[in-house]
Amino acid sequence: MDNPTDPVTAAKAIVEAYLERSMVPDPEGAAHYVADGLVITFTGGRKFSAPADCTAFNARRYAWVKKRFLRTDAALDAGSGDVHVYNTGYLYGAWKDGSTFETNRYIDIFVVRDGKIVSTQVWNDSAEILLEKAGLAEAPL
Repeated sequence: MDNPTDPVTAAKAIVEAYLERSMVPDPEGAAHYVADGLVITFTGGRKFSAPADCTAFNARRYAWVKKRFLRTDAALDAGSGDVHVYNTGYLYGAWKDGSTFETNRYIDIFVVRDGKIVSTQVWNDSAEILLEKAGLAEAPL
């Protein structure tokens, strides 16, 4: 049984709350869950330092986008006290051209320290899907 004061359980709740606020999108609300000095790395190596940066990037790529969570897993690093959280599922929404999607796989990897998100890596199939739409994919999806 999960203990609500357990750092792993708490970190999973922090990440899911952050993601829920990010999907509204409410970057100001999402910012309550992050530490100063946050490092966000998007697919392709793009670096951001605030939830508002992610919202702005997504607004250029998607008409709208949400996440359908499949699962959230976490592990405590006993040496540092950091909790590594993995949230995976599917993006769904619409591209800027209005066409919709619903099976765009993603995994977001977080480090939570002292109750705040200090880093995240964002990985998804969007670039591959956009290459396919443009006729530039190297292999079928």
